[in-house]
Amino acid sequence: MENMNFKILLVCLLFILSSCDNSEVRGFYSSHVDGDTRFEQSMEWNQQHGYSELDIPQNEYSLYLMGDSHVGGTKNLAAFFAEAIEKDATAAVLLGDLTSGHKEDYEKFAENLPSKEALTYFAIVGNHDLFFDGWKSYYATFGSSSYYFTANTPAGSDLYICLDSGGGTLGKKQFDWFKKLLETRRNNYRYCTVFSHNNLFSLGQGNSLTPMIEEVHVLLDLFTRYRVNIVGTAHDHEKNSLVLGNTTHIVVDDLQDEDEKNSYVRLTISEEKIDYSFIEL
Repeated sequence: MENMNFKILLVCLLFILSSCDNSEVRGFYSSHVDGDTRFEQSMEWNQQHGYSELDIPQNEYSLYLMGDSHVGGTKNLAAFFAEAIEKDATAAVLLGDLTSGHKEDYEKFAENLPSKEALTYFAIVGNHDLFFDGWKSYYATFGSSSYYFTANTPAGSDLYICLDSGGGTLGKKQFDWFKKLLETRRNNYRYCTVFSHNNLFSLGQGNSLTPMIEEVHVLLDLFTRYRVNIVGTAHDHEKNSLVLGNTTHIVVDDLQDEDEKNSYVRLTISEEKIDYSFIEL
């Protein structure tokens, strides 16, 4: 009898949620658009718009990394962009879960984006960005979520690869693209950095998208074989870092206004090394 009452209560709860203007049951746990479809659309975007190439006159430059703003409030987001602009960052990388997936969140986030003239930025989709059919809004706002960009300095050129792990896995098509990219292009660059939303090891509290263990093993092998220097991710809402072999794995903090402690990451790339620091807001 208790089991039957629980089932009835669950059905009623789902009905209530699905009847709300801004709620849709499926939106709380899955995306309307699967990973292969997102990847194909990202490749179409890349073909139409090309891949960004940053030409930097000096040998040292910086990238600012943030994630998990879940807009929400925009106080911390605005502070992040203001600091990146003030410190003359080469670019900002937005590591996903920028919104809750609702179209209104995307509109609010877009209103707080700096102009491209003020700051170059690169975005990656997170799992929350996909909720409530959010991929449509992500694609309309940012375009591709699977791509690369390069940075050229007098001392050398660097490769940055952005991957869509919003569904918890790269998927076969994206994985094959990533592997081929490393095989064919990695040796042309001094440093190689990979950005994605979902971290590989769930170091903190955000363990709702634990990666497939087989995929993790293969990725770690690729990172070693192709000398990936940095892997930058988000998702856990708790800053952390560890070194495996020659690869440093960095997890950025969240930027939600309601949290007491927030931070972002500054990557500093020079002729000698890539360094990173957590910057408290």
